[in-house]
Amino acid sequence: MGVGRRMGKKQGVPAPLDESAVTRKRKNLPEKEEEAPKKRRRGRGKEGKKTEAVKPLKATAAVSSSKQGKGKVPNGKPAKVEKSKVNGSKNAPKASLLEDEDGISDVEDDASNDGDAIDDPDVLEDRFDGIKFGGLDALGSASEDEEEDDDFLDSADDVMDSEEEKITGMWSEDEDDEDAEEKLTAANIAGLSQQLDEQYEDEEAEADAEREDEILQTNIAGDRPKVVEDDEDEEGGGPSLLAPDLQLLRSRITDTVRVLEDFAKLAEKGRSRAEYTKQLLKDICSYYGYSAFLAEKLFNLFHPREAFEFFEANEKARPVVIRTNTLRTHRRELAQALSNRGVSLQPVGKWSKVGLQIFESQVPLGATPEYLAGHYILQAASSFLPVMALAPQEHERVLDMAAAPGGKTTYIAALMKNTGCIFANDSNKQRAKGLIGNIHRLGVKNTIVCNYSALEFPKVIGGFDRVLLDAPCSGTGVIAKDASVKTNKTEKDFLRLPHLQKQLLLSAIDSVDHASKTGGYIVYSTCSVTVEENEEVVQYALNRRTNVKLVSTGLVFGREGYTSYMGKKFHASLNETRRYYPHSHNVDGFFVAKFKKMGPTPKNAVPSNPNAAKTKPKVQEPEVVDRTPVGAEEDEDEFGGFDDEEDEMYIERGRRAAMRKKGIDPRAAAKGKKDDGEVDGEVDGKSEEKVGKKPDEKVNGKPEGKTEVNGNAKSKAASKINGTTKTLKASKKSKKSS
Repeated sequence: MGVGRRMGKKQGVPAPLDESAVTRKRKNLPEKEEEAPKKRRRGRGKEGKKTEAVKPLKATAAVSSSKQGKGKVPNGKPAKVEKSKVNGSKNAPKASLLEDEDGISDVEDDASNDGDAIDDPDVLEDRFDGIKFGGLDALGSASEDEEEDDDFLDSADDVMDSEEEKITGMWSEDEDDEDAEEKLTAANIAGLSQQLDEQYEDEEAEADAEREDEILQTNIAGDRPKVVEDDEDEEGGGPSLLAPDLQLLRSRITDTVRVLEDFAKLAEKGRSRAEYTKQLLKDICSYYGYSAFLAEKLFNLFHPREAFEFFEANEKARPVVIRTNTLRTHRRELAQALSNRGVSLQPVGKWSKVGLQIFESQVPLGATPEYLAGHYILQAASSFLPVMALAPQEHERVLDMAAAPGGKTTYIAALMKNTGCIFANDSNKQRAKGLIGNIHRLGVKNTIVCNYSALEFPKVIGGFDRVLLDAPCSGTGVIAKDASVKTNKTEKDFLRLPHLQKQLLLSAIDSVDHASKTGGYIVYSTCSVTVEENEEVVQYALNRRTNVKLVSTGLVFGREGYTSYMGKKFHASLNETRRYYPHSHNVDGFFVAKFKKMGPTPKNAVPSNPNAAKTKPKVQEPEVVDRTPVGAEEDEDEFGGFDDEEDEMYIERGRRAAMRKKGIDPRAAAKGKKDDGEVDGEVDGKSEEKVGKKPDEKVNGKPEGKTEVNGNAKSKAASKINGTTKTLKASKKSKKSS
């Protein structure tokens, strides 16, 4: 670009204008009034709009221009158009347009060269008097004069932009430049914005159409090879020993899921949904490492897209969560203490008042002073849910049938504020030791730990206000913690575990007191997501115990349980149960159901443990022996009775041993009571007859020598004792006399 006027270099005086040419042009203006609209249309072909309000403006402009002095230019200054001709720049109006749009004007630098010869302030007042302007057409009459001037100056650019016409028509050397710019800006806003909106809409519509076509073509072309043909499956048995291409499997899984979501549009011709599903399950087993049986069972729980999200979430660990022990501290104080140790944490959610989620820790959470002092316990967020559903009250009797390692039990104790009584039972003795350790560390004082089979509990003790049963399960909800579940669970496990869970749930129901004023509730929970361990077990309990019903868990989030699944229909009240998934709630997979016991268990109800009747006689035999009264044994002398003389000997020996520990000689004490020592001799004689003589008869058959030795020893001991007693008596008399 050349050096502009803004750089300080100004142009010289332009050549004088030929006034005869200007006069000829003025005379011809009224005659070309009808042809002007054609040029106007050519100049504004893009807009395609022209109002009739401009016509009177053109006539007025023509008349007013003819009234001016013929061939005379106002103030004797050359026109602006001549300047553009002299400079040899046909695009000078465009340059001025850019300057006006940017808010930069150089009128002050060269006011004499920027004026329009035909636009005098007085003429403008007469020309625009009584005319209202609006939109882009408001400046149409002024732009036509400019077009005609361009024709007069032999300009090759007959088609001019509408914006250029507006600016040149309003321009005047005597008019305030800033006011002119404001008028132009206000006039351009409506028209330009409308043009841009229409242009953007057209472009977006075209782009959307192209995008849809590309996506459709890409999907159709990409989904065709997803289903492997039968022949290829048979031939592909050889190279299956090679490691699979994980990236290829991942892309194929996502593409197959997309096809199953919109099968009608994206599926290949001749392919069924079963083929795509079979291929997807095969890829899931290869990519995530599941057994074919478990992958299909979990896949049937969700839609294809959600199933993919579930499998993906099981590959990521759940957040580390700790539970505040409110028996020793508060959550705010604990959070402050751990933050000071470099632990990054925040509340686990609005649904819990004691949970804290740990993001990063510079110290081991299981060895901090707060942990050792029992201020918190490491516990998964999903384990809060059964206790929150149970909602134990103070001064109640609560049973936790499977309590180890103690997270739920200690939470119950905290909610009860160490009041009432909790029976924490676990059938595994080794796990019960860990339960005892957590109970002591967290300061729980209202808990009794026992080691029974949960099936025996209605007979061991009953009448509880509330019972919590966190039943043993397959662990399909905690695959992120235990990846072995992917392969070690078989069909037998899903037959054996539900059978045990059904019996345990019936035992829990029978252990509750239906007449409890504050309770009568049972909570059943598992860390599994399969229907066989959850809805089917609950349905079995409703069928076998007609005195219970499902009630709301009181949990603020979670999905409703299934009321129908793969052709199976369940009770309508199962929508009160709650399911939790790792991909939707960011907690371990969990199931929670809450029962309310309405009345006593019927006598003809199915027993909770059908095998108990067979083992009854075996259990009662040792109990009969243990409960036999001691007095009855003495009277009947069934076990040979007791030997009183032998018992007296052992009692006397114990008495003497106790006296020796106190520093008292038992024989001297006996002589103090009886000076002649007859009592002591009789006791010794009896002991020798019972104990001393029997071994003497067995040793070489010489009892006489033994008795003599014992006699000599006794005589010497007696003499010593008598001497000591005499000295003691003498010392006592001397003290009294003094």
